[in-house]
Amino acid sequence: MFSRRRQSQNPQDIDSEEREAKVSELRAEIGPLSGRSSKFGTDACLRRYLVARNWNVDKAKKMLQETLKWRAAYKPEEIRWNEVAHEGETGKASRANFHDLCGRTVLIMRPGKQNTSSGEGNVRHLVYLLENSILNLGEGQEQMTWLVDFTGWTLNTNISIKTIRDIIYIFQNHYPERLAISILYNPPKFFESIWKAIRYFLDPRTTQKLKFIYPNNKESLAFMKSSFDVENLPTEFGGKATLQYDHEEFSRLMAQDDVKTARFWGLDDQRPRKITNGAFQG
Repeated sequence: MFSRRRQSQNPQDIDSEEREAKVSELRAEIGPLSGRSSKFGTDACLRRYLVARNWNVDKAKKMLQETLKWRAAYKPEEIRWNEVAHEGETGKASRANFHDLCGRTVLIMRPGKQNTSSGEGNVRHLVYLLENSILNLGEGQEQMTWLVDFTGWTLNTNISIKTIRDIIYIFQNHYPERLAISILYNPPKFFESIWKAIRYFLDPRTTQKLKFIYPNNKESLAFMKSSFDVENLPTEFGGKATLQYDHEEFSRLMAQDDVKTARFWGLDDQRPRKITNGAFQG
């Protein structure tokens, strides 16, 4: 007789022992990993895929296999800042120099500073920043926080729905459980129509992690104070700090991180790059 794999009636109710058993089961299902895949496929990684699929081993296996195939083809760990620096010249997306009160890495996004029309360029730039943010997660941290500032954002500065869809697909399917919360700060009224289109592509788990914040709302202000040190939080988000994006300085930091990335993945490219017009070159 064939035995059926037992799945819990309520995935959220399984205890830690059963969760670890599922991690072991998933590892057995995907088989031996080698090279960069073995570096990527840690127990913590497998656990995130299981959480994303409500501890269903079969679904987590399929999701993880698709990610491994994508990483082998896209090679996100090989993207270097000098390849995407032109996308970041205006500071439309960057890693913050502060953390939230949980100690998580913070990504600041300012869609109003959109500077290119290249869908692939925007995707590669964000993938680079995701990999960089993960590299800079603190001890014991697995998730990041996004701060999205809508200042200056108009329909003219918006990227295409297709590019948004591609970004959502990659993030949800290949970086599961990496987002703790995304704070959408003071979106304009006309964002509602775009939100309806975007929401169609979002997984319910992701939707639950989106928080709309408005500067004149007491509940919103209280939430920001409970999530960030207002002394470090930029004024654009209701804090007291000044947000000044220096592309040349940020490029220096990213070039240093590129060396760390190469070292982490065991790549040959571990040389710091020279800076030219705000971007490092080989």
